[in-house]
Amino acid sequence: MEYLLNATSKGILWSAISTPTGLEGWFADRVQSDDRVVTFFWGKTEKRDAEIIAMRAYSFIRFRWLDGENEREYFELKMTNNELTNDFVLEITDFADVDEVGDWRELWESQVDTLRRTCGF
Repeated sequence: MEYLLNATSKGILWSAISTPTGLEGWFADRVQSDDRVVTFFWGKTEKRDAEIIAMRAYSFIRFRWLDGENEREYFELKMTNNELTNDFVLEITDFADVDEVGDWRELWESQVDTLRRTCGF
């Protein structure tokens, strides 16, 4: 999925998708990081651990859920720059079962809307 963001700073966008503080603003209620393992918390009871399996600064970060059934599945947050408008595009890659694609798309759209509001994109 691709989302056009009116971001004026690659540093602000990179921080929002790659740091615990940034991810707490839109992706999860609380985020803790221990080098390569990131723990995401939602509400009072939901918690999931993900490993950072790849990262290139100011480009992308790729996570793999540690409780995932398939080790080849991941979710990736990638930022690119639209050269015509100079806006940034957030590309999200995620895996879902065929019958869950619509639900996942709605969830990501909601999360990106929150990202836009919290960061002024």
